[in-house]
Order: sequence, then structure tokens, then C-alpha cells
Amino acid sequence: MSAQQDQATQNQASMEGLNSLTFEAHDQLQLEQSPSNQSPQTQPASSDEDSQADNSTAMSPFTEPDRLIQDASILTKGKSISEALAELYAENILAKVYRTATKSLVGEKRFPNYFPEYVPQDGEDAGNYAMREAEFWTCGFFPGTLYLMLERAIRFPRHIRVSNSDLSKPDTIGIDTIRLHLQTLCDTWTKPLHGMASRTDTHDIGFIVMPALKLDWELNGNAQSLDSIIRAARSLATRYVPTSGAIRSWDLLLKKNLEIRDQAENMIVIIDSLCNLDLLYYAAEHCPDGQHLYDIATSHARVLLRSHLREEKPVLSSKGCYTGPWYSTCHVANIDPRTGHLKARLTHQGYSNESTWARGQSWGILGYAQTYVSTKDDVFLRAACGLAEYFFHRLETAPECVPKNSRHVPLWDFDAPIDDPASPLRDSSAGAIAANGMLVLSQALAALGQDDLAARYRRAAVDIVRELLGFAQAAEKARLVKGSVSAIEVEDETLQVFDGILKYGTANNNHDSKRQYANHGLVYGDYYLVAFGNRLLHMNLV
Repeated sequence: MSAQQDQATQNQASMEGLNSLTFEAHDQLQLEQSPSNQSPQTQPASSDEDSQADNSTAMSPFTEPDRLIQDASILTKGKSISEALAELYAENILAKVYRTATKSLVGEKRFPNYFPEYVPQDGEDAGNYAMREAEFWTCGFFPGTLYLMLERAIRFPRHIRVSNSDLSKPDTIGIDTIRLHLQTLCDTWTKPLHGMASRTDTHDIGFIVMPALKLDWELNGNAQSLDSIIRAARSLATRYVPTSGAIRSWDLLLKKNLEIRDQAENMIVIIDSLCNLDLLYYAAEHCPDGQHLYDIATSHARVLLRSHLREEKPVLSSKGCYTGPWYSTCHVANIDPRTGHLKARLTHQGYSNESTWARGQSWGILGYAQTYVSTKDDVFLRAACGLAEYFFHRLETAPECVPKNSRHVPLWDFDAPIDDPASPLRDSSAGAIAANGMLVLSQALAALGQDDLAARYRRAAVDIVRELLGFAQAAEKARLVKGSVSAIEVEDETLQVFDGILKYGTANNNHDSKRQYANHGLVYGDYYLVAFGNRLLHMNLV
């Protein structure tokens, strides 16, 4: 589209020499000056003089004169990425995904009325996926994981590793058999998603349809899936409030200590919403009203620059770090839909309104990195860099009770008190999401010739996933075998069973939430872990 092409052209030469990120020119969202909205974290953490002193050695926020960072595709902790992250392509992942897909088709709480959500680590149902009603926002991630495995089988068959794949033996499982079974399961699990594309009651429609339907269109050319994506994007666009410039995330907010119901005076917007913009941008490339969808997505992304990002003072201790402003995030913003003014910054799943909820920060990194890829507007690239630096800084400066060999597995909230120093509460899903965002960011920077910073974020992403696999990957492994009834069956390598790939996720640990649950596998944590593996394959890094 012409407007998008013009935007890309205007921004091609804009990267060098810009030493600060100014959001005022991009939106007019204003923070109402009330005592409840004032906190140290919502104000700029440094004066102009401090910023100038911190940046005095930098040619630009993106350029580091000393080329000290080695390309992350070469080594990590003395190993190649392929060696360090070998578990990303192990038979265990395919076996677990296959088993969940088949066993969830039977039983009382079965597909298509229920979809996998989380795997308890203790209790009577430990190790087994807890199923959630199909309307819940997470329903698209397991079908998406199936499609990621199908993508590997089609585009990267060398990375589908099965122990009994020796074609000379009678019990072999060939790649053609795997493709056939995965395609059948993908078709089955995707069918209910088409009907959801018309939903206008949720902003999470991107999470619901994009993981599976985008790959179904790209791998199989299924026009129905593309039609559903476009319909879903138009459904999401109905939640756009022009007077605020943003998309309404939730219709209400209900906590033990807070209720917000009046939509005429309140508009709830959450940081997660940035990752649903990918739906609008993708549909915009494939439909006649694409410019309208594109403009809505971009307006929403600009509003969140002011409503959700809190400037933090950079800690420029690393030679290769981004020297522009750094940002933490709030989870929830309440915006006045009549004026666009910010009424309050809140949380629903983090520790407090002022804290930095790890998964929220991760959504911000990935969301703004993807938004930059779609718009080529460097304001979003700078936001993604500032968010990524702050996230990585909080990992690197984790409390002493966090072992050094797992400090890149995020605490569930970077500012929450640690109740059990022997076993600090983590959120592995936040790490997987952030790693994907940093990988997208590294590609964008490499395309601009910012090789050092690109390598920094590749290295950070790999470090996060390496420690996720070392610390959070479930020890209960599985493998594929040729069955007597079905061509493929799953066999456990241990006495215990754990359906998920990763443990130590935290869905919601906010003390005022009506439901708290933590220390479990999460379907979206596994999805983003597998997606990270596929991104590496597309980048030829493994």
C-alpha cells in the first residue's frame, strides 16, 4: 500500500544521529495530574543533563564504536547455537505435542469444547493439561504449536528428529508419516477457530486465529484460513475507539479490590494488546480495506507508547547496549474514551500497579518489534530496544537468591518480594516471549546495518532460551514409537508424565486477583518456545 511504502521510504535514513526517543510528536495522550497517578516509576528517571552525560560516548543510541560483541550465531558458552539449543529440536517436543493433540480428543473435557491451557506441577492432576473453555483467549496456541511442528516437517524435515527413523527397520516412523498425521491433527484442531473469527467481544482474536491460520494459509494455501484472518481483523477493528486512538482490550476489570464497569467513562487497555496488532497488519496486506486496518493498528501502538511505557534511567555498564531511553511497563491502563486522557496505570496479573510484570514487559518487546517490522517507523524500533534493554538488565541484576545458571529465567514480576528464596517464583513463558521479541529485533537491526546491537539481542535471546531449557524444561520426556493400532504412538521415557514442555510458568499471581495460579506449564510458553526454534531455522542460525 502506498502509505506504507511512503512510511518505509521516509524512515530508511532516519536511524543515525537520533539520540533520544520523543513520543510527544506521535500521539497526544496525556496523563491526568492526580495524586493517584504520580509515582517515581511513572516519571522520567533522569534529567536532561544526566541523559547527556550517560550518552556522551555514543554516536547514536544504536551505534557502539567499539565492536566487541561477537556474532551470537557462532558461539554461546563455548557451543554453537545448534549444540546449545539442541533440545529445541528433540523428539521429546514432537512426542508431547502429538500426545496432547490425540488424547485431548477423548474424555469428558475434550476438544472442540475445551482447549489446553496449563499443566499443574503438583496436586492430583499434576502432569496433565488442564483444559479451558474454547472461548478463552489461549485457545489458539495449541493449534498453533501443532502447525509449528508441521512447518518443521514440511520446510525443515532435517530438524524433525525421531529415534526410530531408520528406514531399514520394520518399526521405523518416516517423515511422510509424520507429515500426514500432523496435517490431519492440524486440520482437526483448526476447524473451530474459523467460527471465532467473527467475535467482537475480545481483543485477543489475534492470539486465537493467527498462530494456526497464518501457517495454514502459508503452508497449504488454504483460502478459508486467509478469509478467517481478514474477518477476524475486521472484528478486532470494531473495538477501536477513535476518540482515544486505541482498541478497547477488556470491557470491564474485576478484582477483589477494584471494579471498573462503565465503558462510557473507562477504556481498559492492556500491554498484551500489542501482540494482537500482528493480525491487523497481516490482514492489511491481503484485503481492499487494508489501509484502515493498518491505521488502526499503528494508532493503537502509538497510544501505548505513552500509556504503558515508563522511562527508566539506562545503566550503560555493557559496551554494546542500546544507549537510548529504557522503559519498564505497566500491565493495564485505564483511558478516558471521550478524551484519550490516561486516568490510571494499574495491574491485573503483576505484583502492583508500580511494579514491572515480567510477561507484560515481554509482550511489549515482541509487540513493538513486530510493529516496527510492519511499519518501518523507527519510533517503534526504539521502544522495542528500550524495553529489551530494561528486561535484560533486570535479568542480569536478579537478586542473589537466583542462581547464576538460571538468572535468565525471569522472576514472575521483577519488583515482587521473594517469598521463598530457595525457590523464587518464575515465569518461564515471559522468557520465551521475550526471546522471540529479541530475535525479531535482532533481524530488524541487522537489516539496518546495526550489526553489534543485532548480535547483542541474538545473544540475549539465545541465553534466555538456553537457560529455559536447562532450568524449566520438564524432566519427564517422551518419544514416538510405531504402534500396533495407530501408525504413531507416544511412549514415556520416565515413570512420570508431564504434558507440557516447560515448567515454572505463572499465569496470575496478583494477590487481588480473583484467581491466582502459578508454578505450572503454560500452553503459550510452549508455543513461543517452539516458535523460537522455528525462527532460528528461518534465520539459518541452526
